[in-house]
Amino acid sequence: QAQLVESGGGLVQAGDSLRLSCAASGLTFSAAIMGWFRQAPGKEREFVSVIYLNGEHTYYADSVKGRFTISRDNAKNTVYLQMNSLEPEDTAVYYCASAFRWFTPPISASNFIYWGQGTQVTVSS
Repeated sequence: QAQLVESGGGLVQAGDSLRLSCAASGLTFSAAIMGWFRQAPGKEREFVSVIYLNGEHTYYADSVKGRFTISRDNAKNTVYLQMNSLEPEDTAVYYCASAFRWFTPPISASNFIYWGQGTQVTVSS
């Protein structure tokens, strides 16, 4: 049974950094396209970033480009999201997700079949 477990969220101040981790089990991680999404209160879930099988391709939402970096360690079955220069607008629950069918941008949540439970990121001004 596939399982994704996020960690690393928390309460920080604007300008601070956080690194989220997502540990995967029960799936062939090296064959998974891994993504990060987020959902703020009262808003729809939105795409943040995606990384392809060996990290050869990465994509970012315009709102996080230049501030966030996605990476993966296939030996540890883990994907990371390094978030720098955090802004109050980044406050949301962050979810990681996995997909096993090839797709190209635009990235949609419907591309992904397994989801984690989410980790809260709160950025105070």
